[in-house]
Amino acid sequence: MPAETCAFPDVVVTAGQYTLYVLLSRSPERLDESSDADAGSVSVTAVVVDFDGTASDEDVSYRLFQRFGRPGWRELDAEFEREAIGSRECLLGQAALLDAQPDEMLAFVAERFGLTSSFPRFVSWATARGVAVSIASDGLGFHVGPMLDAAGLEGDVRVFTNEMSSAEGAPSFVFPHQHPRCRTCGTCKMGVVMRYRESGPVAFVGDGFSDRLGALYADVVFAKGHLAAYCKERGVPFRPWSTFDDVRRELEAARDLPGPAETEPARCPGWSAPVGA
Repeated sequence: MPAETCAFPDVVVTAGQYTLYVLLSRSPERLDESSDADAGSVSVTAVVVDFDGTASDEDVSYRLFQRFGRPGWRELDAEFEREAIGSRECLLGQAALLDAQPDEMLAFVAERFGLTSSFPRFVSWATARGVAVSIASDGLGFHVGPMLDAAGLEGDVRVFTNEMSSAEGAPSFVFPHQHPRCRTCGTCKMGVVMRYRESGPVAFVGDGFSDRLGALYADVVFAKGHLAAYCKERGVPFRPWSTFDDVRRELEAARDLPGPAETEPARCPGWSAPVGA
């Protein structure tokens, strides 16, 4: 698919380089896998998780814009939250204002941020029960895989996010998980949830405004922050959470799930399609 360009340094950074940054700055936490010995069944077959502010305590994309963004990125954020623009347009506009190379930004991330401590435990618990865990992120994307790898989760969590690459020497974004028609978002969180729902019930865990586009289509929603406020306002059933231990306990106990608030793609709040499509 064609790439969409923005003013971004043409630098390639590998996950290995990022892992080295992390190993130099912190020791990896060892997981106690003894709790997986008595694996029992749960009522969902998949859990779709937001990344910034969810799998990671920090909104890493926001912190990168805060540290390296030139003036104008906050105004784009405000336009997105007013729904004047979609997350895809917001991302491309903000990324064009980043005044740093990817390796510098990854070093900044490695020195300051990691995954929330309960997430690797949750992944281990879910994997033992045959529950798929995936990340659906509509942010910058390039920090997600390296952060998961550095935490020892390489291969355990599937990632759906935007990809930064170079085309003919010019930096660009590619959106491998976009909707086939709608172009409001870079990564279609609704599409990720509906894909997993083909195999069984799905839980969605999130905190942000863009997470509503996945949460509406999940069988059970775990929400905090902006997502919780949205669910309260729209009457969407949700379960509050603080750590992934809360999510685990709720899923272990849950038998009757609320079911999705929406099932039709065209009812997604972010839906848009080309004229005549």
